[in-house]
Amino acid sequence: MKKFLKLCFVLVFLVTSGVHVSPQFTEEEIQNMEKWEEYLKTAEITGHEQMRSREAVTSPYVLDLEKDGISRKALWKNPEGRVKGFLEGWQWEIAAYRLNKYLGLNMVPPTVEKRFQGNRGSCQLWINAWMSLKDKYEKDISVPPINVLHWNRCLYLQRAFDNLIANEDRHQNQYLITKDWRMLLIDHSRSFRTSRKFTRKLIYDEKYREGSRLMKQLPREFVEKLKSLNQDVIKEVVGEYLTDKEIEAVLIRRDLIIDWLNKRIEELGEDKVLYQRIPFPSIN
Repeated sequence: MKKFLKLCFVLVFLVTSGVHVSPQFTEEEIQNMEKWEEYLKTAEITGHEQMRSREAVTSPYVLDLEKDGISRKALWKNPEGRVKGFLEGWQWEIAAYRLNKYLGLNMVPPTVEKRFQGNRGSCQLWINAWMSLKDKYEKDISVPPINVLHWNRCLYLQRAFDNLIANEDRHQNQYLITKDWRMLLIDHSRSFRTSRKFTRKLIYDEKYREGSRLMKQLPREFVEKLKSLNQDVIKEVVGEYLTDKEIEAVLIRRDLIIDWLNKRIEELGEDKVLYQRIPFPSIN
């Protein structure tokens, strides 16, 4: 009874304070990531349909997958080089997912390499989200007060991640929102730029073209993982999916992020910038 009451107290605290145990994928989903990776790699393709719309620039395919009685959909794409004026790369989808895992971001759905119609490409587990950020704005849906802190922290994490991978193509349809206001991120085929434009300054900072969009608060664990990155670590994490030049550009941007955070910490204090994620409560 004491353990039950203790657990109830902790859960009530988490709910009433607006703090979430897991801000993006749930703990159970995170534990099953490798299973889904294996599923994507080995599941049989039982059907497919190509997406042809104004927003689906790379004309990806929606695959129907089946294995051991489990049926799921996945998004497959293989752009490489200039596509309608934009530099695209399917391999960057996989690199983004792998870095997201290493950093403990857990906002990008499982993504692997899979052959389709004889071609290599990225294959990402299809997420049936409640709505996109575009839907939220068009329908004028407000974040419930209890979720505002959590929602804002998700946005700060998204900005930090896109700063790191040089993804300036984050459109509103690439934010997926669950009913409990967790945020998932898709479409990273225009990331990992190496030009001076993406190694001299951050995308999201005080001078962002659409107004200031800052990384106001970030988890301590995430920042420590950022600091641990080096050429060898990234190479081990992403494998063949990034070139040495692309890895060097990531590290330059990592330094820009850390420098920016250090200045903010000096100005406001560490407790105003970094926070500790709350693990699932123990009842032992």
